[in-house]
Amino acid sequence: MWNETGGTVSIVDRTIGRQGGVWQESPLVGAQALLKHHQANATAAFRLGERPFLELVNVRGDTRDAAFMRAVEEAIGCKPPQTPNTVARGNGYDMLWLGPDEWLVRSEAAHDATRTAPLQAKLGPAFAGVFASAVDVGSGYTVLEISGTRVRDVLARGCPLDLHPGLFGVGQCAQSHYFKASIALLPTGADSFDIVVRRSFADYFVRIMLDAAEPLMS
Repeated sequence: MWNETGGTVSIVDRTIGRQGGVWQESPLVGAQALLKHHQANATAAFRLGERPFLELVNVRGDTRDAAFMRAVEEAIGCKPPQTPNTVARGNGYDMLWLGPDEWLVRSEAAHDATRTAPLQAKLGPAFAGVFASAVDVGSGYTVLEISGTRVRDVLARGCPLDLHPGLFGVGQCAQSHYFKASIALLPTGADSFDIVVRRSFADYFVRIMLDAAEPLMS
């Protein structure tokens, strides 16, 4: 992996010193000064932060296959949700519906890059002999968290979804876009959301969202 100059910075995994460890770098490294300034001056109206280095695994399979359903439930602690745009909660993971045969599994806690991804290590053997796949996509995305009394107004400035709390709340998810950045949006409370965004759009996303939020934060 590599750094882009003059803009977005990708996650970088780099061997360091004699420890043989891995150095992880947030895709928001280029916007850290802006993000710190925002957080130091954030109000109850809106706040944005990052949840870096969560495990993210794309899972594909057939819900009509009992072996697939059993393997997922044993590894994650929940069955794949079958209702469109819903979320299932497991043991330290949540599973977002992306399509009839596709889900995104996300860890609740950050992953230590010096170790094999725990979920990948679980799902690989669990899917042996099953027509299914599990692909670790964590290095290609990051997760942001936003909250505040005006959070839905900030989202509405660049997202075409109907964000009324009576229609889109906890237990649901949706794929959409915020201005030009593709996102997966997950309500986590009455006035809070998690957003999964590609690392190549992360720097742009933070800058455009903070710009959109500025008039609403007073």
